[in-house]
Amino acid sequence: MHRRIIVPGALGAASLMLAIPASAAAHSPGAPGIGDPYYPAYGNGGYDVSHYDLRLKYQPATDRLEGTATILARTTEDLSRFNLDFLLDVGEVRVNGAKASFTTSGEQELEITPKKPLDKGSPLTVVVRYSGVPSSKQAFGFTSWHRTPDGGIAANEPEAAAWWFPSNDHPLDKATYDVSVQVPDGTQAISNGTLQSTSSRLGWTRWNWRSDQPQATYLATLAVGRFDLTTGTTEGGIPVVNAYSRDLGANDGAARASVERTGEVADWLSEYFGPYPFNALGGYVPNTTTGYALETQTRPFYSPRQFANGSNVSVVVHELAHQWYGDLVSVRGWKDIWINEGFARYAQWLWSEHEGEGTAQELADYTYASHPADDAFWTVKPGDPGPENQFDGAVYDRGALAVQVLRNEIGDDAFFTVLKGWPAKYAHGNASVADFQRYAEEVSGKPLAALFDTWLFQPSKPDAPAKGARSLSKAPAAPVQPRSWRKIAATNDVHAH
Repeated sequence: MHRRIIVPGALGAASLMLAIPASAAAHSPGAPGIGDPYYPAYGNGGYDVSHYDLRLKYQPATDRLEGTATILARTTEDLSRFNLDFLLDVGEVRVNGAKASFTTSGEQELEITPKKPLDKGSPLTVVVRYSGVPSSKQAFGFTSWHRTPDGGIAANEPEAAAWWFPSNDHPLDKATYDVSVQVPDGTQAISNGTLQSTSSRLGWTRWNWRSDQPQATYLATLAVGRFDLTTGTTEGGIPVVNAYSRDLGANDGAARASVERTGEVADWLSEYFGPYPFNALGGYVPNTTTGYALETQTRPFYSPRQFANGSNVSVVVHELAHQWYGDLVSVRGWKDIWINEGFARYAQWLWSEHEGEGTAQELADYTYASHPADDAFWTVKPGDPGPENQFDGAVYDRGALAVQVLRNEIGDDAFFTVLKGWPAKYAHGNASVADFQRYAEEVSGKPLAALFDTWLFQPSKPDAPAKGARSLSKAPAAPVQPRSWRKIAATNDVHAH
């Protein structure tokens, strides 16, 4: 990953300092990364964003995007310069109303030097005017912008924002969003949150979306194409907007039969995780060749491939579980991915129980027995898998297995108290695996360090714990495959990019 190192010149430091006014001497450039060891170049230091206002125009035929981003933030240190993560071509930058100079460096760094240094704690308004063809841009050898026959989509993890708006691209800096997109008449623009309005003029239609609760940058999404939109409400009154590409072909029926159950699934999950945390809900299925799904906040992205073998409500359960575990409470660092994926996979196990297709314990037993001790599955540590294994199947399956072991250890009363209490405790914030362990210990009154170390951090197959009827199987005969296993296994590449 790119890390910029600034080396002082050989000129006399004392004489150089004398030439700089005292008021500016204390100001220095913000860090080009937020400090995540998995992705050193992601995010930036020196400021905290509160809101993104994105006013865009997109032409599906050419994949050309034009935009003006207004970013509201506050400085967290004295800044002479700061960075945004961005890939498109910038025409102008203004900081607090005045034109600022800018340049680019590394894979995705937009370096901005304001006309005047910025004092710590100051409000900051940054306006960036830009344009470009997102599909022509790559960073770190890949693209997070996906062309479709009728438009394009921004959806990826751990990054997607840099292809369509400048940002502080890390979950540690959440913000609210207004996304206004102008597209040719007959084309739809889908984003997060609630649809505020649409208006048409001179052959163009503007779609205005609002996300008024904090959202990580990778959870912001944009999809432009020809969609069929369906609307409704959950039993709790949450508005639901789903969108399906009009050219899904044979996958259309299965996609709708799955995603149209979004409201039902969200209501069911709220029994385990607490009230649904946002004021909008839905999902979208564009005609894309990508194979994964993603928990884009309030409106998950699903690829058609998820429905190639028929309806797949299990993947909807997985992405909606993330609205609590991953979106409402986000990772403190990308090494904490187990809190997202282990619990989203475990939600699929709970759905299996709900559907009478195998209990969570039966799925845990089968998972444990399916991987012999010498299987590479056990070398992946879900509690800190490394960037190369961040979305490995073991993070999901071994991660869910650790959740079931925790349930057995602390008992159902404490376990389900933890499931519901955790999202409430860290709502709209960030937390780590260590934070989760401490919280589970507080709720249960039990020391859990050994359990967490064994099941999340050791690169070897743990011994099956002796817990009576609820134990992981040690019998010579392999457990019977639960009926839900194939459905769940079909989502094992849910985030495999």
